[in-house]
This record gives sequence, structure tokens and C-alpha cells, in this order.
Amino acid sequence: MSTAPVTHIDPARFAADPYPDLAQMRAHAPITFVPELNATLFTRRDDIFTQEKRIEIFSSKQPEGLMTRLMSENLMRKDGEAHLLERRALFPALSPRTMRDIWLPQIEEMADKLLKSIAKNGNCDLVRDYAMVLSAETLKRVTGLTNMEAAELDRVSQGMIDGCANYAGKPEIEANCHDCTASIDHHIDEMLPIHAKNPNKSALCVMIEAGLPMASIRANIKLIISGGQNEPRDAIAGAVWALLTHPDQLDLVKAGAATWGEVFDEYLRWISPIGMSPREVAKDEIINGIEFKKGERIFFMFSSAGHDEAYFEAPEVFDIKRNTGPSIPFGAGPHFCGGAAVARSLITEVALPKLFASCPDLRLTGPVPFTGWAFRGPSKMPVAWPPQSPHI
Repeated sequence: MSTAPVTHIDPARFAADPYPDLAQMRAHAPITFVPELNATLFTRRDDIFTQEKRIEIFSSKQPEGLMTRLMSENLMRKDGEAHLLERRALFPALSPRTMRDIWLPQIEEMADKLLKSIAKNGNCDLVRDYAMVLSAETLKRVTGLTNMEAAELDRVSQGMIDGCANYAGKPEIEANCHDCTASIDHHIDEMLPIHAKNPNKSALCVMIEAGLPMASIRANIKLIISGGQNEPRDAIAGAVWALLTHPDQLDLVKAGAATWGEVFDEYLRWISPIGMSPREVAKDEIINGIEFKKGERIFFMFSSAGHDEAYFEAPEVFDIKRNTGPSIPFGAGPHFCGGAAVARSLITEVALPKLFASCPDLRLTGPVPFTGWAFRGPSKMPVAWPPQSPHI
């Protein structure tokens, strides 16, 4: 067992808001074992930035990890050449050029139609009716599963995320996760003959073209859905909430004094949709005087790195003009999020600018609860706009 100092948490409180506990860890025990999570947490930015790259010590390969057991072994649970092989195969579907030339025009058209469809109501749940749908419709095209309804894609994504964060071992969560992965396999089976006749740049097609085994293709499609739906959904909705609750920051964007890219970067630093990345100790090691034993579980807390006081003054403040360069919301090593370019383009070029251009008088009409520590975002967001809006 690791010799790291022990820190106890209240799991319910940690899920409601992990940042106060993480601040205490950074201050008093930056590398600490948390019994309630059965893991040692790295909470300071520099430790995470350095150690995440040491895959020979902190391996992504976790045969008994939740993600591997529930979703099969995907590229995120492989290291070295095995990881790079599948990452290269997938890249043509996620590259900045593919996003610009193929996916972006389709996403822009979808966003326009979506905003027009909700305009007549004068109000909506921004998570359910906008962020979820736009994220899902984007992901349907990127994965190649255009036969899956947006609501089903959101359901299976959330089910897998819940399963991968089910460190309490609740059987009902695991059962639901298995149901979600079965649904994805069914939709893949339906699309295989269609894509065989009409191949495109979707993830499903490019991995088939690269000759990856079908087991790896299925596992990687599940990986893309698990992260590619909830994280952009939560970032879209969360960034909108941040701007509506900080009107001075929104005014900077409207005045041309700040960009949507700065909003995106600061929101991901402030409330990271991806809170952590798990690793398994591959061999015994001593770091900062702390002994780690082979087989132990490690969490690199990206959310905490974004609040490290060594880099960010008043990290609890949402400030889109701050330097977010040291933030690592997508990771820092060879497992840097492959979908980062797609997410950035979706949110900064479509989701945020089109929403605020169409609904300049958008306002919150009720509480916006956030939840989660491994993955974090708002569960609902009631909003409304005057009768003359949206201006579509």
C-alpha cells in the first residue's frame, strides 16, 4: 500500500463540490491516499504534468479497471506502440482538418435548425434541449452511428460514465452500463453494411479502413461516446451558465475584448468536465518520499491542477482574461484527449457564438445544480428569452 498520508472525504459532499476538499489536499497533502476512493490522488499541477507522462510507472493499462471490465480494452487503456497504433488509425476522423472541412459545416447547419426549433417556446432546459442535442448530433456523425437517436446516445454515454465512476460498486449502475454498451454494439452492427457501401471519415470507417480488429473498433467507439458526449455537453451548458452568472465576462466577449476561445479555456480550467484520469502503478517507485507499490490505483486530478495556487491567483474566480496556459484539462502526456480539436471547434465556433447571437437576452430562470467529481457538469439549466428573441 502507498505510504502517502491519508485524507478522508465525504463521498456525497465530494460529488456535490470536490473543489474545497481538493484545495485542502493541495495545501496539506498534495499526494494523498483517499480510502473512500481506494486510490492515491495527485492534486498539484506540476506533479500531474510530470508523472502522467511516466507510463512505465503509472500505466494506463488496467485489466481489472472499471473501464476495461465494462467497456473492453480501448486505446485509452493501452500504452506505448499499442496505444499509438490505434490513435493513428482514429486520427483522420478527429483531425482539425476533418473538423474544419467535413464536420463543422454540418454542425453549423444542425445548430441553426436546433435554435430555430426551440425559438418558439421562449424557454427551455439548456442542458437537455440544446447542449445535449448539439453534442449528440455532432458525435453521431463523428462516430458514424447516425442511426442512433440523440437521446439514446446521451443515455448510453452517461451510463458508461456512471459505470466508470462506480467505485462504490453499485450493481444497478453496472447493470445499466452493460445495457448501454449492448445498445452501442447493436447500432454498430446496423451501420456496418451501410458504411461498407458508403465509407466516410467517421471513426467507424477510418478504423475499419486501418484494419483494426473489430473488438478494438467497438471498444474505441464506446470510448469516444463515453467522453465525446458528456464532456462537450457539460462544457457547453457550463460555459453558458458561467457567462450568465458573470455578466461582466459576457460583456467582454460582446465588446470584442475577449474571445469564445478564452471562455472555453477558462471554463475548462475553472470547472473541469474531465475531473481526473486513473492509472495503475506498473512497478514499485518512490516519489517525493512516498512509496508506491505495483498494482495500486492512482488518480491524476486534472480539476485540481486547474486550481493550483502556484499558477492561478484566486483560482475559484471565473476570469476569461487570465492566462490559462498551465491548465491541463485534456491531460498532458501521450493520452492527451484525441477529441480536443473537435470539442474546441464545436463549442467556440458554433455552440456558444450561435446561441448568444440568436438569444442575446438569454437569462436563467431557476437553480442550476452541478454534480460529479470524476466528470462534472450541470444536470439542468432552465433559461428563457423575451418574445422577440431568438434572432434567427
